[in-house]
Amino acid sequence: MAASFGIFVLAELPGDVGAQVRALQEQFDPKLARLTPPHVTIIGSSGVGAIPSDTPEARIRDALEPIAADTPPLLLQFGPPMRFMQTDIVSLPLDPHGPLRTLHERIATSGLPFKPSRFLFTPHCTLNFYRTLTRESERALLAVRVSTPVTIDRLQVYLTRDPQPARRLFECVLAGRRVDVSSDAVRVR
Repeated sequence: MAASFGIFVLAELPGDVGAQVRALQEQFDPKLARLTPPHVTIIGSSGVGAIPSDTPEARIRDALEPIAADTPPLLLQFGPPMRFMQTDIVSLPLDPHGPLRTLHERIATSGLPFKPSRFLFTPHCTLNFYRTLTRESERALLAVRVSTPVTIDRLQVYLTRDPQPARRLFECVLAGRRVDVSSDAVRVR
């Protein structure tokens, strides 16, 4: 969630993966590390833009809570870091298909208003945004691997009004049941 105005829907990274990403951000981009917890932006940076900041919180809750209630927790695996072309922005990419895209699309088609976005849905976790990387620091950052999968089990909704710090408005728990299909049986978790 970079310098912007509006309301963003994030999935903060919990546990060891969140701690690993936080340490990387503190090492390579301390300013980014101070602004928000390590996260994946679901709504606000790609696919659709941020929700306008004058949208009533109750309207956003009314749209998001039913989606979260029947969306199961998401098990996500980051790919190797990538540099956004012709910038010093480095992020950990996620597969833009499957359950993560389904969640994004459900929110994007929920009837909420959104600002325009210049980019297709490309879920990621930003490691470096503000700092200019040297060749050595870029090489070191691109060599990093976050190999442990992370489970996202809630969404956080943040209001941003730069230069003020982002402010969390509310959180929704992903409470749907996951269905595992195997050759032996169908199990609901």
